[in-house]
Amino acid sequence: MMKRMADSMPYLASIDAQAIASRLEATFERVHRERMHDVPILNRALAVTAVGTRAVEAGWLSALVTPWFINLMLLPRTAGHLQDYSALRPGSTVVHGFPAGSFEFIVGEEDDLGRYQMCSLFSPVLEFESHGAALITAESAITVLFDARLAPDAPPTTSAASVEEDAAAARHPGPAAVEAGKLSRRGLLFGRNPESEVVET
Repeated sequence: MMKRMADSMPYLASIDAQAIASRLEATFERVHRERMHDVPILNRALAVTAVGTRAVEAGWLSALVTPWFINLMLLPRTAGHLQDYSALRPGSTVVHGFPAGSFEFIVGEEDDLGRYQMCSLFSPVLEFESHGAALITAESAITVLFDARLAPDAPPTTSAASVEEDAAAARHPGPAAVEAGKLSRRGLLFGRNPESEVVET
């Protein structure tokens, strides 16, 4: 069953969002240190950083940058809130509907986090030349999830801005566009390479 998600909830207290981001970062910094430090596909220019953390119906949504992936991440909120992930089997998939379209999340589990859901945007991340470029991509991914104009069934736009955006995407696809400052909003989420290697942790 697919759940439609909106960004209608206001951000909760910043200390709460920061606490979630800090938990994500601490967990995946440990994964980096203990399990990923000598993996050859690591991009040494990147660090572990969570950005754009916010409350949505399914829990806490964040974009996580690491030296081996950029993922959308969902963590459940505290007991008594809308969703408990303990009933979800690790490795199973959950489809969530956002204004920009439907996205498949894979259930994962880490001792420090419990069960969470992740949607891969980039893996590996060797194309990124700087941590700043990776952060721009991650923050943009969170923003465009809630832009209904980018949904696959949305009416096409023919504004000068959209034409330039498409032209920029053709000239500078993927992470190269971030470095050039010409990131395609639609291409960010729907232009992902389906054959990208997914690195399990």
